[in-house]
Amino acid sequence: QVQLVESGGGLVQPGGSLRLSCAASGFAFSSYAMNWYRQAPGKERELVATIAPTGGTRIYADSVKGRFTISRDNAVNTFYLQMNSLKPEDTAVYYCFAKVLRGIRLYDYWGQGTQVTVSS
Repeated sequence: QVQLVESGGGLVQPGGSLRLSCAASGFAFSSYAMNWYRQAPGKERELVATIAPTGGTRIYADSVKGRFTISRDNAVNTFYLQMNSLKPEDTAVYYCFAKVLRGIRLYDYWGQGTQVTVSS
């Protein structure tokens, strides 16, 4: 079955860096765009970054442009979110997400989430 497993969250001071990883299994990872979302307390879940199957196209939310970098390694079915210059407003649970084709339908798959806390 499809599984997405995040890791790498934690507590970091403002201005610091973290790298999130999402290990994927159960589908043809290299054929799918992959996404990072986040949800802060009391707010709706928002799209942070998307990467195309080959990594050639990357899209970012305005709030993270220039600070976050999404990347992927199709050889190990894993994609990443490098977060630099972190701000307190980046505090959220971060989720990896993919829409995967099963038969003739697309299904949504989420990871379990990893907490990122930016605080001094």
